[in-house]
Amino acid sequence: MMSANPYANLSLRVMSVQRFSLHDGPGIRTTVFLQGCPLHCPWCSNPESQPMHPVQRHKRDKCSGCGKCTSRCSKGAITHGEDGFPHFDRTRCIGCGECEQACPNEAIAISGKTMTVSEIMEIVKRDKDYYRNSGGGVTFSGGEVFMQPEGLVTLLEASKAEGLHTAIETCGQTSAEWLQRAEPLTDLFLYDIKHSNSEVLQHTTGGNLDRIVKNLKLLGSKGKAIVRIPCIPGFNLDEATIRGIFHLALQCEVEQVHLLPYHNLGADKYAQLAKEYAYTCESMRNEELEPYAEMGRAMGLSVQIGG
Repeated sequence: MMSANPYANLSLRVMSVQRFSLHDGPGIRTTVFLQGCPLHCPWCSNPESQPMHPVQRHKRDKCSGCGKCTSRCSKGAITHGEDGFPHFDRTRCIGCGECEQACPNEAIAISGKTMTVSEIMEIVKRDKDYYRNSGGGVTFSGGEVFMQPEGLVTLLEASKAEGLHTAIETCGQTSAEWLQRAEPLTDLFLYDIKHSNSEVLQHTTGGNLDRIVKNLKLLGSKGKAIVRIPCIPGFNLDEATIRGIFHLALQCEVEQVHLLPYHNLGADKYAQLAKEYAYTCESMRNEELEPYAEMGRAMGLSVQIGG
């Protein structure tokens, strides 16, 4: 039981906990999004998850300009602008959440709140009946889960103590040591590979393809990994690149690949963070990826469009 776990009070930075997830592994799941990511993908649909520190989002369309957040902030991180709306100095924000609590319109959201393993697991355990009936479980996502490796392994241990199916969504950029510690406690790895060219991957995302592939090889023989390819127009959506990723999957003994169509559903978050969104193309339709799926199947892979 959790009360016997000596690490139950270990704290993590959590972006959010989403119940009744249907696209983060089999069945009905709870997805725990941890804060922090070593990459900086310009299409990221959760840009608030990238820093390790708390991040403040402002939903201007919900804001009434009442000023309650300004008066509540003890660090002077919020000022009332001449346009009638709050202005944010995020370098001064400590993520205390006072502004979020003060807002009557839910126009402010803090990502990166501190939660203990016990607090997280109390939420996860609420839906055990749904997991059991649907073949679901708990998925740990991000950001990048291995940015908080000790907390991740502790959560996996706690989940297994509850008899839960466990999944990890990862970009693979972590140490082999932590991956090997997590592997026996993890039933499924949803493993992103974003490009087959190491220089392009490094320049655009900060990713190290050699490390990512070496880590995938550690998982390939275990039969637990699914390679996922976020298909991004103008970055990797061409025959040579997708074929190259398929080859990497085969070299790592991974047979299942998911092609994830680009979507721009996270574009509003960039405005909420006062950042510019670099990708302006429209969301893709699944059928646009069918030729790539057929190519992968011809290479001997089991390819699915969507997660």
